[in-house]
Amino acid sequence: MDYHDNIAALFNPQSVAIVGASATTGKIGNVVFANLLQAGYSGRVYPVNPKSDTILGCPVVRNIAELPEGVDLAVLCIPPAEVAGAVDALGQRGVKAVVVITAGFREVGGDGWFMEEQVKNLANKHGIALLGPNCLGLINTGANLNTTFAVGQPRKGNIAFFSQSGALCVSILDWAQERNLGFSKFISIGNKAVLDESDILAYLAEDPDTKVIIGYVEGVESGQRFLKVARSVTREKPVIMIKSGKTSAGAKAASSHTGAMAGADQAYEAAFAQTGIIRVHALRDLFNLAQAFSHQPLPHGPNVAVVTNSGGPGILAADACELSRLIMASISAPAVEKLKAILPPFAAFYNPVDVIGDAKADRFAGAMEIVLQEENVHSMLVLVSPTARTGVDDVAREIVNVAKRHTKPVFACLMGGPAVAAGRDILLNAGIPCYDFPEPAIKAIEALSRYREWREHSLPVEVCYRRDIGRAKAILQQAREQGLQEIVEFQAHGLLKAYELPIPETRLCRTSDEAIAAARQIGFPVVLKIASPQISHKSDVGGVKVNLKSPEEVQAAFLDITSRAQRLRKEAYIMGCLVQGMVPGGKEVIIGFKRDPQFGPMIIFGLGGIYVEVLKDISCRLAPLSLGDAQAMIREIRSFPLLRGVRGEDAVNFTALEDILLIMSQLSLDFPEIYEAEFNPVLASSKGAWVADVRVILSPD
Repeated sequence: MDYHDNIAALFNPQSVAIVGASATTGKIGNVVFANLLQAGYSGRVYPVNPKSDTILGCPVVRNIAELPEGVDLAVLCIPPAEVAGAVDALGQRGVKAVVVITAGFREVGGDGWFMEEQVKNLANKHGIALLGPNCLGLINTGANLNTTFAVGQPRKGNIAFFSQSGALCVSILDWAQERNLGFSKFISIGNKAVLDESDILAYLAEDPDTKVIIGYVEGVESGQRFLKVARSVTREKPVIMIKSGKTSAGAKAASSHTGAMAGADQAYEAAFAQTGIIRVHALRDLFNLAQAFSHQPLPHGPNVAVVTNSGGPGILAADACELSRLIMASISAPAVEKLKAILPPFAAFYNPVDVIGDAKADRFAGAMEIVLQEENVHSMLVLVSPTARTGVDDVAREIVNVAKRHTKPVFACLMGGPAVAAGRDILLNAGIPCYDFPEPAIKAIEALSRYREWREHSLPVEVCYRRDIGRAKAILQQAREQGLQEIVEFQAHGLLKAYELPIPETRLCRTSDEAIAAARQIGFPVVLKIASPQISHKSDVGGVKVNLKSPEEVQAAFLDITSRAQRLRKEAYIMGCLVQGMVPGGKEVIIGFKRDPQFGPMIIFGLGGIYVEVLKDISCRLAPLSLGDAQAMIREIRSFPLLRGVRGEDAVNFTALEDILLIMSQLSLDFPEIYEAEFNPVLASSKGAWVADVRVILSPD
């Protein structure tokens, strides 16, 4: 895996120095050192302080120069101005890893940014695996290591958590203690001067104590490296992440439809989807899913069975399944007969199985046994509402007992407050995920099912298309020499031909007579479009006329388009009109890309035309696209049924659309100097797909 050479010394040090350790209760240096001792760390410890003889009963080292050589880990709790010198001195003593608790660096700007660069450069010079600065520290429960200044010691578990926010870490630790949730590792990555989320993910993928990885990020440092690492990690372990900051001010300045819609959050959404990371949007969901993955096996399919003592919650669970990718499992006739033998005659014997409100623990257990034996059932949710006759604690114990006898994942939902608190604890202590309501339980089961699909899905197949790179390069170079930053349709046709993209027959005509002659050669009906380097959004000036069926209509359209454009855009140079063959019965879609600063080219697909920015019905992926990516992009937009055909319409040629998506991906990778490109519309019919309009925006020099 791709991580820092000395990261093992960070998590499993044989010796730890606390630089800035303090004898004063409440100071950061005192809290960190006390947490290290209270965690039961058994390695050598060296509190470093020039003014004390002992701290918490341990002899003090006066300064870094007096530390023995080869200390594995040092934790810095000193003023920011002293950190760079300390890192340099520690490097000279052979220290392998450093945690910088201290704040006041890049996050405050100005001098703090320069100090952080100095710290980073010194750490890299000495090969130090540096965590932070501006972080809470880290915990490794397996090594009894706690170098944080948080209150309390977390219990051991198999969940690894990392966060860019130290304050969030403190809250999560407190919340986890209340929920009896355990961790293998707990890492605050802070400003990520040296170690970032990619290092942490790569290390945790090989950590035998970690089964589930969860994290909170505000951004990633190296998008391409993150994609590579995350794609490998998720093949081994589930990764669940919450990403804050869903908006991008930079998107407001975008000049194309693609640029306006392809914001920073869409890039992260695409990155997570393509690497198998499970993204959630709320902290509660983050830990609900972590709890599920931590204790339950992956289901072998999407079919869910619900056993309940209350019809209402059962219906809510069924509704939640309908809105997810899960399926309410069918109960076989033999199983229904078995249920009828143990349940009252007015019970519900199909899915959801309603054991009725007076059910006691034995009735729940009997129904669970019968249903879990069904081959068609892949997972189970047990919904319990407290009633006068239902002993919730006894039901919880029976859920645990039945679940132990089966290899299928079992989830529970105890609906209530104090009346179900003890039952909830019984379930959680036994590793049965327990939720307050049906919907989050179904969401957790769906996450496990989708992760199973990701693990079983074959590795993506990349496709490379034939193209004339030399011809395309010459076109872009010519545009640069002419001082153009935007290449519009009639100028970009050569680029399309270099990539062998299908385009309707098109002629540039400078007069109405030329337009009529071209229309006759192409064949009616035709389309007329304004041709001007300064007019990219043709519809804004009424610059497009479609379905022209005669010479008279072509002449009238030419005069109307050119005069209107000259009147509305006096600064524009009007070259004439493009005459283009019409694609009969085509659906309009948009295919484009924008270069994301973190991840590189982001490809978009959606319904095209003038309303694309209003509808915002798009899908996104990062280049390079695989064939599977292209297929998924087309099928996941809300308007996909229109492309599939409604009321007897033929479906569009999906293979042709996939080809154009893959060629757009290749174009984006071939030419980093292209900042944005857009095919809008692409006209798709059952016979094929044609690029009817194109814009290419070059990056500034």
